[in-house]
Amino acid sequence: MGVVSLSSNFTAARHPMALKATIFKANLQIADMDRHYYASHALTIARHPSETDERMMVRLLAFACHAHEHLAFARGLSEADEPDAWQKDLTGAIERWIDVGLPDEKRILKACGRANQVAIYAYGGRAATLWWNAIGPKLTRLKNVTVINVQPAVTQALAQLAQRSMQLGCTIQDGAVWLNSDTESVQAAFDVLREPA
Repeated sequence: MGVVSLSSNFTAARHPMALKATIFKANLQIADMDRHYYASHALTIARHPSETDERMMVRLLAFACHAHEHLAFARGLSEADEPDAWQKDLTGAIERWIDVGLPDEKRILKACGRANQVAIYAYGGRAATLWWNAIGPKLTRLKNVTVINVQPAVTQALAQLAQRSMQLGCTIQDGAVWLNSDTESVQAAFDVLREPA
C-alpha cells in the first residue's frame, strides 16, 4: 500500500490572509490488467484554493492510470517547479512527470528535460482543442511526452464523485478506464493526442 500526501505551499505564518488547502482522502483500489498492477493506495489530496473538484478528480484519474508504488502527488499549483504528480527513482531522478491542464510550451520543454517520461492530461472542451492546435506542432521534436485529452462529459462526471472521504475503484483493461464509487461508475473516455516516438 502506498501512502501519498500532498501539502499546500501556503501556511498561515507566511501568508496570514492566504486560504488553506482543502484536504480530501481517497482509498483507491486499482486493478490495471494492461500493466498487471493491482494495489491499494491510501491518498491524501490537498485541493489548492484555486482548484475545482473537476481538476482534482482529473489528477486522481491520472494517478490511477500511472499508479506505481513510487508515484506521488507533488505540489502542482502551489509550486511552479513541480508537476501535479511525479515518480522518482531511488536516486531522486524523475522517471515520470504528470501535469493536468493546459501547460505552455516552456513548461512542457522543461518537464521533458527533467523527466524520462511526461504525461499531460488536458481537459476543458473547446479550450483544450484550441490549446492543442496551437501547441501540438511545437512538440513534434519531443520524444518523451504523451498528451491525453479527457472529454468534458468525463471530467464533469468525475467531479460528481468528489467527496471529502472517497472509496474508489479503478479498473483498466484494453485501454479502457473505469472509475467507480459505491454508487457511481464513470468510464473515462479520452483521446490520446500524442504518444512518445
